[in-house]
Amino acid sequence: MKNFAKIGITLALIASIAAAALAFINSVTAPRIAAYDAMVVEMTLKEVAHDYAIGDKRTIDDDGTVTAVHPLTDSEGATAGYILSLTGNGYGGPFTMMASYLADGTVVDARLLTNSETPGLGKKAENPSYMEKFQGTGNDNPVPQKKDELSKEDADAVGGSTITFTGVSKTLAYGSAYVKELGGK
Repeated sequence: MKNFAKIGITLALIASIAAAALAFINSVTAPRIAAYDAMVVEMTLKEVAHDYAIGDKRTIDDDGTVTAVHPLTDSEGATAGYILSLTGNGYGGPFTMMASYLADGTVVDARLLTNSETPGLGKKAENPSYMEKFQGTGNDNPVPQKKDELSKEDADAVGGSTITFTGVSKTLAYGSAYVKELGGK
């Protein structure tokens, strides 16, 4: 019986030391991770804004897909479009992305941010060139949501990652419809 108590106390001591060490490491790294994430968001905003000025962020809590809106203004100060922070679902589960739209719902640019997509296949969606197939779609030219709506070259580029492509395209199409409702407001 004494042996079991000794083993239990030893294991409890090891677990408490490990927990304290992990808590200390988290307290050191959490602020750095948060600062890095904020820097990535800031860089992505600038990338997808192109030549438009970025307005103040509005947080959206109503539907879950759109989490934030940044108005885009042209050189004369008129609302030209919006940058949306979006959440969607791919093969690896939920992902976040940032996309810019003209006020009529046309996709200007997009970037995939956090995701758990398959390396080598779904991760291709992180490349800016992947999002080029969506640029200019969303208004008179609907966002392609199936591979057969793409050119052969673009369809081949998303081969093997159909679920990722579908998740990205449906999320961008939702954002386009959302922006159309906003118009120039």
